[in-house]
Amino acid sequence: MGKWKSEAEAREEIKNLVAEYYHRFKEQKKDFEPGDRVSYASRVFDEKEMLSLTDATLDFWLTTGRFADEFEKKFAEWIGVKRAYLVNSGSSANLLAFMTLTAPELGERQIKRGDEVITVACGFPTTVTPILQYGAVPVFLDVTVPEYNIDVSRLEDALSEKTKAVMIAHTLGNPFNLEVIKKFCDKHHLWLIEDNCDALGSRYTIDGETRFTGTFGDIGTSSFYPPHHMTMGEGGCVYTNDSKLGRLILSYRDWGRDCICPSGQDNFCKHRFSGQYGQLPKGYDHKYTYSHFGYNLKVTDMQAAVGVEQLKKFPRFIEKRKANWAFLKEALSDIEGLILPEAAKNADPSWFGFLLSVKEESGVKRNDLTAFLEKANIQTRLLFSGNLIKHPCFDQIRGTDAYRVVGELKNTDYIMEHSFWIGVYPGMTKEMLQYMVDKIHEGMRECKKK
Repeated sequence: MGKWKSEAEAREEIKNLVAEYYHRFKEQKKDFEPGDRVSYASRVFDEKEMLSLTDATLDFWLTTGRFADEFEKKFAEWIGVKRAYLVNSGSSANLLAFMTLTAPELGERQIKRGDEVITVACGFPTTVTPILQYGAVPVFLDVTVPEYNIDVSRLEDALSEKTKAVMIAHTLGNPFNLEVIKKFCDKHHLWLIEDNCDALGSRYTIDGETRFTGTFGDIGTSSFYPPHHMTMGEGGCVYTNDSKLGRLILSYRDWGRDCICPSGQDNFCKHRFSGQYGQLPKGYDHKYTYSHFGYNLKVTDMQAAVGVEQLKKFPRFIEKRKANWAFLKEALSDIEGLILPEAAKNADPSWFGFLLSVKEESGVKRNDLTAFLEKANIQTRLLFSGNLIKHPCFDQIRGTDAYRVVGELKNTDYIMEHSFWIGVYPGMTKEMLQYMVDKIHEGMRECKKK
């Protein structure tokens, strides 16, 4: 019982043991050999994340706390926004971003049921799910190849008197045409939500000004799921420069409360029992007054503690992703049967993956090639939903007025049939990258014989 003189001393000994544990049992020591598993993504960490997590665990503050506060502040400073709010996932971040725009405080710009939101069907479903679940109408446009982002030439065709917003993702780190879309949104007084979950660290330049993606729109979102650019396990973030939107984001995230008092703090606002709200009696506890139909989407401090250390490593992660992507682009450029990805104009992508499309005239089927690579222990992924409206979740609303399609989704369907991607995460070595290159060359030859 008398071993430690103080809590600080006890913590230090525990953390020394955790560091020793990491170096002995978790640190990567084995060199890659051809045939070893090549994942499309993986967390990259060292003892510092484990030590920060240990600190938070010993605090035993089980909800949002000091580490979350630190992360929100440093993340906002890094990405270049005034306000950032942690949530429990990237999907929750998209839900929160959209629901914020349904707040009555926004007046004539409030998104109401039946209003339309321009988006794409080629992407991850949770960019679209909040729109449908609320009762708004997604309006789907096609995408371009080989950028794999929204076809901005059809924006005006998609516009109607009901259009209130544009909500789309930057595909696998490649920014969509922010210059055109920002002008379109400004011209028609539309909200812009940037789903930045696959593009954290990407940059874009408009009129000589370069900024991180996620900061051009009214609201940006990020995901910190383990395969993403940085991780805290589960986790996400919603960010904005608009003070009113920031206040609404916080309310919807924290049960829909009207009160701004942080968790565990009472009467921070100094008028907990003095206000008059709705039809409640005067003086009703402001901490339990709800101005919105909200949620509890907060992150735990343990997750945030991991994120604090990941953020310090993040600039290195970005550069490694870029270098890995460039290696693959050069090494696969001699294969005529593949369409290789291209960075968008005015963009400096922080790549999430390397996207390939198998040409129809190549004599190779995408599924045969991905099966060949998976057999060689190389993990592959399709471009998420391919065409979302062809999934079972649309069975009960297909062909109804719950959504609109503008034009034909020809490229979307092409991607659904012919495209896949492989990883570029920062833990990849040159040996792993070269193994993938060799196997893709071999696979294109072998699958053509079928």
